[in-house]
Amino acid sequence: MTHSFDISIVIPAYNEEQRIESTIRSIDAFMAGSALSYEILVVDDGSADDTVGLVRRLGEELSQVACIATRPNRGKGHAVRVGMLAARGAVRLMCDADGSIPAEEIPTVVNPIRLGETDIAIGSRYSDGASFARRQPWYRRAWSRLANRVVQRTLVGGIRDTQCGFKAFTAEAAGEVFTRTLIDGWAFDLEALALARRMGLVVTEHGVSWSDDPRSKINPIRDAIKVVRELLVIRANLRAGVYGRLEPAAA
Repeated sequence: MTHSFDISIVIPAYNEEQRIESTIRSIDAFMAGSALSYEILVVDDGSADDTVGLVRRLGEELSQVACIATRPNRGKGHAVRVGMLAARGAVRLMCDADGSIPAEEIPTVVNPIRLGETDIAIGSRYSDGASFARRQPWYRRAWSRLANRVVQRTLVGGIRDTQCGFKAFTAEAAGEVFTRTLIDGWAFDLEALALARRMGLVVTEHGVSWSDDPRSKINPIRDAIKVVRELLVIRANLRAGVYGRLEPAAA
């Protein structure tokens, strides 16, 4: 299959007017210095601020930047799904608007896919080669570790960092996974990875440099409850066959 770009960078955004410009500029500058063709696709999830206006103004300056505005606010999972299915790259990378993982790490997850080593490459804060420019507060680290343990035991075993917001997919894997996903909230990563595993897609983890943004919107208690609730929905959906037949992809 022929694709319009070598790589699509999908950025879900909700009320990110204060943070997203530096992230977009950093990604664009890095990609412009590479040999790859690219698009930067921001999917706005019903923001109440001027995120859409800002991104569209940036698009007038930076030709590879585009914005999809969706309403009402539905959740990060919905925004990622829209972006992954609208993207036109052979490799499709989702990353967060806060720029917590620098653009220089893009090859860390893109190159294994371009070399045919994997279908999905996850940036990991817990794998070999990972480093921290600024660590999370202790309570967010504790929440993240606990969430990962629960997830590994109940849904996606063997993946150390399921919720790092830096994941790359082949176009084919993105299509197979995101045409099936139903979760709009925080646990969309878990659903995507669970589906990928059941379809026989190869998933690998790669250590990345990461820096905590103190302006993070994560609420450990509230969001932990949401993740657990959505995790139970995913397990029930898998058992009930809601996602259809999940057969290993053809070699």
